[in-house]
Amino acid sequence: MKPEIGSEAPAFLAPVIGGTYQEETQIELSEFVGQRLVLVFYPKDNTPGCTTQGCAIRDDWSQLNGKAQVFGVSIDSIKSHQKFIEKQQLPYALISDEGKQIVEAYGVWVEKQMYGKTYMGTERSTFVIGVDGKIEAILEKVKPAKHLEQLLEVLG
Repeated sequence: MKPEIGSEAPAFLAPVIGGTYQEETQIELSEFVGQRLVLVFYPKDNTPGCTTQGCAIRDDWSQLNGKAQVFGVSIDSIKSHQKFIEKQQLPYALISDEGKQIVEAYGVWVEKQMYGKTYMGTERSTFVIGVDGKIEAILEKVKPAKHLEQLLEVLG
């Protein structure tokens, strides 16, 4: 079940790479109390939609940087994230959720359908967490090309 706006953001502890984390590091939600945090959940590194979304964030990084700490989150490995960051020159960090604890806690591990097949996957969603640790905004089922515009609107 997805957390609701105004509810406490689900805590997590997970490996991260990229941005200010040049080495693989463990981070947890509690480290960001007092800061706005953006968790951009996306299905898979180096896929067309995720690349479009990631590169849009990269290309307008100056508009985002300073408004919130931004993290991409997927179930890909740190090694996969490292390749994605290098290939696309992403300026922000990516959290690896191979155990699916974060995607499940945020309710974005869902049943999906493609070409008549049903499977489990990550719903492209973004959560903005306020300085108080509560969910401030949720962008659900966002289109990769429209995501950044919606996020900037929320962040003000």
